[in-house]
Parts: sequence; C-alpha cells; structure tokens
Amino acid sequence: MRDLKGRYKNLKITDVRIRLVNKDDAKLKAVASITIDDCIVVHDIKVISGREGMFISMPSRKTPDGEYKDIVHPINTETREELKKVILDAYEQEANKAE
Repeated sequence: MRDLKGRYKNLKITDVRIRLVNKDDAKLKAVASITIDDCIVVHDIKVISGREGMFISMPSRKTPDGEYKDIVHPINTETREELKKVILDAYEQEANKAE
C-alpha cells in the first residue's frame, strides 16, 4: 500500500457558489457549494449568523440518537480557516449584489 500522506496537500478551491436565503431574522443566511480542483463538489455548506459573527457549518446528517455528524469536514484548523474565509468572502459579494 502506498503512503499518500501529504500527496494531495495542495488541493485548491476552484469555485464557490452561494445561494442566499431570504428570510428576515433567520440565522441561516446562505447555502454554499465549493468545487475542489475542478473535480469534486461539496454541497450544503451553511453560512450562519451567530452571536460572535458569521461562520460556516459543514454538511451533516442526523444520527439515530439525534446527534448531528459532519459528512465532510476539514481535518485541520488551517484548512478550516481557509475554507471559512473563501466562503464568507463569496457570501459578502453575493449579499452586496442583492442589496
């Protein structure tokens, strides 16, 4: 078996699509999809307004015991922060266009 650790470290987000949610007073502001290296798409990333500002929530599934588990998620802080920045920047651009 080959060691793949680090082999795909330079994956790039090549597209971000934002679908605004137009509900007053809703915490959910948008739903995003990202494309990685023009070959993998991750849908249903939520853009949420929280007490401490905007954040993203990765796609999740409800388990039989009522808990929610991420289906796809970054495995380190650096990647999570990069993903958050890219998606929230795209959200701000779409929100400004909609005004």
